[in-house]
Amino acid sequence: MEIVDFRPELAGAFKALNEAWITKYFALEPKDLEVLNDPAAKIIAPGGHILFAIEQGEAVGCVALMAIEGGFEVAKMAVTEALKGRGHGRALMAACVERAKAAGAARLYLETNSTLAPALALYRSFSFREVEPAEPSPYARADVCMELLL
Repeated sequence: MEIVDFRPELAGAFKALNEAWITKYFALEPKDLEVLNDPAAKIIAPGGHILFAIEQGEAVGCVALMAIEGGFEVAKMAVTEALKGRGHGRALMAACVERAKAAGAARLYLETNSTLAPALALYRSFSFREVEPAEPSPYARADVCMELLL
């Protein structure tokens, strides 16, 4: 497995990977569609990053770092169902932390849902701590906010 940066030809994989997990547990929301339909404009252009886990030439996982004040929001993290539990999410999160530190970010922030126990365990293993949101989330499903000070 290798971690690579966003390329336009990976935009479809970014959308498909995220639609798969979101629709399994929740419903796609307007903010999801806005970001998934144009990741280059909504994530990359404002100073963010999208990273992919590639295995045998196929994108099997992804995560976005969306530029926010003081750092990045970790968003749209997904791993294909058949490969969950094999370290792809951990590799993507480690790459997020490295990328954020290299960019001089002071913090990583994320919003998630309390029913996603494996995701919460991953975030906690990287020392993310629950925090109060600075503003209301655009996602109805987001009931947990976490932050990692770098």
